[in-house]
Amino acid sequence: MLSGKLFFDYSIPKTLLIKLSGDWRISAGLLSVDEVTSQLIIHPDTAQINLSVSQDLKWDSGLLSFLFKLIRESGRKNIPVACGGLPQEAQRLLALALKAHGANTLSVAASKRDGGGVPDPLNPARKPREPFLERSGGKALQISESLAAGLNFLGDIAVSFLRLITGKSYFRPEDFMLIVQRCGVDTLLLVSLISLLVGMILAFVGSIQLKMFGAQIFISDIVGIAMVRVLSAVMTGIIMSGRIGASFAAELGMMQANEEIDALRTLGISPVEFLVIPRVLALVMMMPVLTIYADLMGVLGGFIISVGMLNLNGIEYLNHTQAAVKLSYVWVGLIHSLVFGVIIAVAGCLRGIECERNAAGVGTATTSAVVTGITGIVIATAVITFICQILGV
Repeated sequence: MLSGKLFFDYSIPKTLLIKLSGDWRISAGLLSVDEVTSQLIIHPDTAQINLSVSQDLKWDSGLLSFLFKLIRESGRKNIPVACGGLPQEAQRLLALALKAHGANTLSVAASKRDGGGVPDPLNPARKPREPFLERSGGKALQISESLAAGLNFLGDIAVSFLRLITGKSYFRPEDFMLIVQRCGVDTLLLVSLISLLVGMILAFVGSIQLKMFGAQIFISDIVGIAMVRVLSAVMTGIIMSGRIGASFAAELGMMQANEEIDALRTLGISPVEFLVIPRVLALVMMMPVLTIYADLMGVLGGFIISVGMLNLNGIEYLNHTQAAVKLSYVWVGLIHSLVFGVIIAVAGCLRGIECERNAAGVGTATTSAVVTGITGIVIATAVITFICQILGV
């Protein structure tokens, strides 16, 4: 049996006051909006609907369902519904329901009285498409703002690093060692697999052409120089960007969403000193170590293919590799790794610090950190290669 009740009052001209009382819970049954619709037919000059509730009102989502249907029906007749007389909890839940269907609650609650119309919650008006020049200008402004934010962040890191050197920063060695372990030991298996396979692929590709000249032994030169000079650093950087950079962004993003970073600022602790500096230092320290390890695994991959499938002499392969790989090539690869470590750590921490305070923002920050890190790696590789070409290294 339905126990929810409706009382209609037209004491104010052109305004329908609906007073809700009784039990409006789902267990009591849902009332239809037909009674309100019939009142609007009887009084076609109605320009607004006001809602109020009695002291004995009992409600749950059944009341919200009725109100949602009421707002939808009144919206089709261009009649605004003022929800100010409802309980605060009901107003908030109703606002969420309307927002989920693309409607603006404030526009529904207090619409234009001059017949301008009320948006239909279930059929929101489609936003006009922005002109091309406006979208291009917006993207340009967004890029410039991102660059400015990145430079400011780098400045904060530099200041915090100076404070660390002078012993004035908030730095926990325990946290730093845990991050070093994540950046190093926990990634060895993945770096080993990728570097070994890349070395094997280079050996396969090189053998296709070198077989035509009977110069298969020079596979060692191709694999050794390519891996040591750039490929090991690039592949390790991409792996670390997808694994460590993304984790940095996700961790700091969740802390931003949970207002933990604001709590640190309230306590007078710089988030850059406490959270960013340990991550940057750990990744910059471990990237050269992982790059050297990737060099060895890449050479091992080429060795396996050359000796196991191409029937080359193992000692001769290693001797050719040692003769081809110069110490300057090793330093070029280490410089690549240091630059990549800075790019990955800064990108991950920056996206995490700038994360929006919701779950979707954390996902966006994580994706943006990976994309920014890999893009930075590619650009840095091109710049360093060009500089090495000029210097003749």
